[in-house]
Amino acid sequence: MEDKKEAAEKTLTFWEHLDELRSVIIKAIVAVVLFSMIAFCFKGLLFDVILAPRTDEFISFRMMGIEPFSLHLMNTGLTEQFMIHVKIAITVGFLLAAPYIIWLLFRYVSPALYDNERRYATVIVGSAYLMFILGVVTTYFLVFPLTVRFLGTYQVSPVVDNMLTIQSYVDTLLMLSLLMGIVFELPVLCWILARAGIIDAKLMSRYRRHVVVGILIVAAFITPTTDIFTLFIVAIPIWLLYEASIWMVRF
Repeated sequence: MEDKKEAAEKTLTFWEHLDELRSVIIKAIVAVVLFSMIAFCFKGLLFDVILAPRTDEFISFRMMGIEPFSLHLMNTGLTEQFMIHVKIAITVGFLLAAPYIIWLLFRYVSPALYDNERRYATVIVGSAYLMFILGVVTTYFLVFPLTVRFLGTYQVSPVVDNMLTIQSYVDTLLMLSLLMGIVFELPVLCWILARAGIIDAKLMSRYRRHVVVGILIVAAFITPTTDIFTLFIVAIPIWLLYEASIWMVRF
């Protein structure tokens, strides 16, 4: 029965496939809108989480024993706070809807795949999503707090006060989260290349020094500023990911 169903799906016409794809896209958009609306309604909780790294009460700072500090954020535009609220709600909505969207896309393309290809696709897609979330979590608990504390409290002179806008704060958080989420796909990419026979652990170890230089270049591109502190805060997790990729490819 299963084979007959798959055979029928594989004989769909081009327009039927296009109509099915349109249905998938509509369902995905509806899911994102629905989750975004839910996130929008929880404004207090949402921004308690978003704004937590601006003080020494944040969990990461308490674990590190950071000296007391607090950053004051200001708003400079009439519609700025509302648009930031919408932006954050859409971002959270997309992250929450992502598993459902991935399932929709997988169900759409799976009839064209063999059983072993489905297994590999499940592992790759699931791992890619988890690694992206891990990159976002690492940014929120490590990279962004240390970055915002260093830059937000840095002064060239005591007479010059820092006035940080909420727009700058949120944009930096979202940009670092997106870029670190993409960078955290490195182990998945290495696994795919290793399965394809393109790379192996010996090759990755041999070119480790070259990769470290490349990591520093990537970190310099990711960081929103040019200071060395932020550069290394971003580069160290990427380097650890590369070392973990070598171990994974080896075993």
